[in-house]
Amino acid sequence: MATTLAARRLLLLQRCAAGRRLLATAAEASPLGKDASDDAIYVGKPLSVATRDETSVAMPMSFMTGSVVGKRFYRDATVRRADDGNGWTVMLDYRTLKTPAKRQLKLHSRALAVAVAAEWEFQEQDGIRPFTMPLMKLACTALERVPLTRAKIINNLMQRFHQDLVFCRSPADDELTKGVYEKQKEKIDPILDWVNTEFGVKPVVYTSFLGGKQDERLAKAVETVLKDANDRELASIDAMASAAHSLVIPLAIFRGRLGVEESIELIRLEEDHQVDKWGLVEGGHDVDIADLKVQMSSAVVFLHLSRRQ
Repeated sequence: MATTLAARRLLLLQRCAAGRRLLATAAEASPLGKDASDDAIYVGKPLSVATRDETSVAMPMSFMTGSVVGKRFYRDATVRRADDGNGWTVMLDYRTLKTPAKRQLKLHSRALAVAVAAEWEFQEQDGIRPFTMPLMKLACTALERVPLTRAKIINNLMQRFHQDLVFCRSPADDELTKGVYEKQKEKIDPILDWVNTEFGVKPVVYTSFLGGKQDERLAKAVETVLKDANDRELASIDAMASAAHSLVIPLAIFRGRLGVEESIELIRLEEDHQVDKWGLVEGGHDVDIADLKVQMSSAVVFLHLSRRQ
């Protein structure tokens, strides 16, 4: 039973990962100057369901954490200009999509709205699965959570900054970790050099499990970047930092130094070394890899599409 569940979860995650790549490609090819009138809006008789009215539909609060929130109740997912002309909205048939807090889901760019609509279009008839809709969840986070908790989000990120993944170095004099140390020197040292160039302070590298403490000037410079980020950017950085156990890696993506694949390689550097040495555990390592790819790539797609018009 456990193997069957793991295989099912892996299949879903892989489909999501493939979807992220398709969304990124489709978004780049999307004619952003296209007039909203070109998008088909489907109209039909409203259904008598408590969470929907004649003009809008809102997901329950469990959408942000639940596995399945109900069966698919719509035929098509499309996009259109917001009523006030400021931003784009997603339409489920003829109803405007709202956030779990019943706020209109107004997105900054048409490309992002198309990507979110694609997630809704992907849903199967037997159930709406929020864990296959990372862009929708990031959009809700940027609209509702970040504006109210910016200070707390930044404080949490800065509290973990000194124990960042890229600052931790395996011992060079231990046979068990020597291979990891050599890979860290090869792959992570260029990122540390970038930090030095970008922020004007050389990072401290440590081998202690208790971590170290970075120069206060470096911490202040990083904190300034977070404070200057808009809500969509901060939501993306926070999501990537949570998945990567690193703030430096998301900042390198944010500043254009790293791409998704290279970032995933850095995040998994030590674990991949162990997999190469001892082998991959099916239903364990492969699921973790697929999950990481979904989390990182969706946050990067959200970041890039939020910057487009």
